[in-house]
Amino acid sequence: MACIQPARNEHLDAVTALEALTFPEDAISKRSFRRFIESPTADFRVLVDDEKIIGYTVILYRNNTNLARLYALVVEKSCRSKGYGRRLLQAAEALADKRHSLFLRTEISTSNTVAQQLMNSEGFRAIELREAYFPPSASQSTDALVLQKLLPRYEMGEDAGVGATEEYVPMLTQSTEFTCGPASLLMAMDYFGRPSSDPQAEELEIWRQATTIYMTSGHGGCGPHGLARAAYQRGLKVRVEVNTEQPLFVDSVRQEQKKTVMQRIQQADMSYLREHDVPIAVRDYDVNLIKDDLSQGCLIMALISTYQFDGIRAPHWVLICAADDDFIYINDPDYDTLPWESPTERQYLPVPISTFSKAFGYGGRKQKAAVVLWAN
Repeated sequence: MACIQPARNEHLDAVTALEALTFPEDAISKRSFRRFIESPTADFRVLVDDEKIIGYTVILYRNNTNLARLYALVVEKSCRSKGYGRRLLQAAEALADKRHSLFLRTEISTSNTVAQQLMNSEGFRAIELREAYFPPSASQSTDALVLQKLLPRYEMGEDAGVGATEEYVPMLTQSTEFTCGPASLLMAMDYFGRPSSDPQAEELEIWRQATTIYMTSGHGGCGPHGLARAAYQRGLKVRVEVNTEQPLFVDSVRQEQKKTVMQRIQQADMSYLREHDVPIAVRDYDVNLIKDDLSQGCLIMALISTYQFDGIRAPHWVLICAADDDFIYINDPDYDTLPWESPTERQYLPVPISTFSKAFGYGGRKQKAAVVLWAN
């Protein structure tokens, strides 16, 4: 039976010959294949059947990123349509996942429909068309589809980490560009057995109650104290986590009148929370504290800056559902803030802990805000 094994120097002649037969106009050189064997930022595997090389795959990694590139995947022509390509692809995914890569990405010719079908069946999605990417060839189009797959998945079980372990937190996409906070709260309400009978109407009602922040343009956003007040009024237990006792996010507002309005609203919400014994913790709410709360069955609404994802400094509420040694898993209510392809991929979306730590906090002073929720 054919087996997949690490490439060695004695495999180079066979691999180079197979590469030249497959891509005569743009073959990878023997010297490059040798570098892949030696490189700490590459995984090079060969498919061997009865001591004969019948396929290979190369995965490349870039330092300080969570992106892996499927650089090569080849099966000898006489051995195709036997499942070998799928085996090599799944092996490549496993290798990239083992290195904690967030995405596996590759480029294939637009005319290679067989490869497209294989990739699509394994969960890859087209994210870009690159014109004239490949050198001219009589056998394939020069245009390339860029395909990408999100690798890590949060699986329930004893070894999953900490977080919602009995059932997945439902996914809800916000219905407006300014209701990420209310949509996150509605997801938590559903998980804790308090689903809304009319989510779209309640989403706007929560926003109306919790809006405290002036935006540079458009509608205002929700602050942590207002969201906590809305959650408490809907029957959840709540704790607010902030890293300052002062009203939040007033630094980004230039007009004194607007600053005064924001401060008054936040002070009113804070007074309400104190009157009802809702705790407001003032400290640096870090990943270790987040994991502690998740282990106690809580969900956490966290305000992040999207700069780490799209280069735009915009505040955005997400719902933290789980965590493990490598990732914070979030439900992202927005359909276009982060570069994911579908609502399914925004449920338990894995964000590397280092990336989340940079994104958690907003403004020049990196003011942190979170709302911890649990069942009453």
